[in-house]
Amino acid sequence: MVSRPLQRLREPQHDETASPADIWDQLLTPLEAADHASVPDRVATVLRNAISAGQVLPGTKLPEVKITDRLGVSRHTLRSAFQLLAADGLVERRPNRGVFVHEPTEEDIREIYRIRRILETGAVRAAVFSSEAIEELRGITARAERSRAAEDIAAMAQANQEFHQCIVAQARSSMLDELMSKVLARMRLVFAGMRSYPDFHSGYVTGNVQLAELLAQQKRQEAEDHLINYLLEAEQDLLRHLTL
Repeated sequence: MVSRPLQRLREPQHDETASPADIWDQLLTPLEAADHASVPDRVATVLRNAISAGQVLPGTKLPEVKITDRLGVSRHTLRSAFQLLAADGLVERRPNRGVFVHEPTEEDIREIYRIRRILETGAVRAAVFSSEAIEELRGITARAERSRAAEDIAAMAQANQEFHQCIVAQARSSMLDELMSKVLARMRLVFAGMRSYPDFHSGYVTGNVQLAELLAQQKRQEAEDHLINYLLEAEQDLLRHLTL
């Protein structure tokens, strides 16, 4: 079966051929000595954090010379780190051009939300939500509501991701936690395209509040139904906005 080519969401809104000269000076500092992790893993973590935090946008070229100079590592080490990031779907190598932060496609969004529906509804259905977990969820939603009142889009997006990470964390599985972290890192790439739509995250703050209260009342089936509808709506909303 021949796969249908993926459709690009939009053309990049910035120069994709080079990064701003000073951004890497601001983001990166030389690695300190450490015994507990390989150097490529540590380099990948530094770059993953910058990408996940939205400090390096989709379509941005990752300049090998600048990054190796700033981190004090070899090109071989950096390329090994790039391979790790590519396996996570965060970067892509373009022939004769270099390595770029991945630009999400429609199929990326559909796949991300397929995975989220499985992970999050599974946690809602089977995990134990202790009183401490409920208080943590309520604390996150309270912070999100304050961020909404302050019109702080970045803080709303961060709280939203923390809320859903917390849902999956109640399954008490390090493997599921790791998978969810990778999924949310890819979500950050998608959210970077929503900077022109400041109201996008606002409605989902209310949805998270409602979900937390359903879980507090042990209404598992209602919580699961609410979450499924929530995620389907979010997926459709993203596709509608990002393909305009």
